[in-house]
Amino acid sequence: MFTGFKEFITKGNVIDVAVGFVAGAAFTALISGVTGAIITPLIGLISGGGVDAGVITVNGQVFDVTAVINAIITFILTMAVLYFVFVSPMNRWRERNQKDEEVSAPVTDIELLTEIRDLIKRNIA
Repeated sequence: MFTGFKEFITKGNVIDVAVGFVAGAAFTALISGVTGAIITPLIGLISGGGVDAGVITVNGQVFDVTAVINAIITFILTMAVLYFVFVSPMNRWRERNQKDEEVSAPVTDIELLTEIRDLIKRNIA
């Protein structure tokens, strides 16, 4: 039972699911910021406007550019932290384990037979 759990964790499934979940949450925040700050006001926009400290008001419709920039920065920082703290170390760990498995891989019958043939040829000649 614990072997299956250990295999589940070491295969990276848990990390992949966690990264996907957090990435989805960050992407949702980004999309919500863009939609709420730009798309929704565009729908109600008819004409004209002005600019005030990162907020553009056109005919009573508010375009909050700072909220969009904030959402983009939050998304990029979240993805960077996920990558450098979880994904990159997990990939290095997987590569190291694959190399260990390749080194300890058993020799095939064909390789053994080829070695025997070469040894016999050297001894005869």
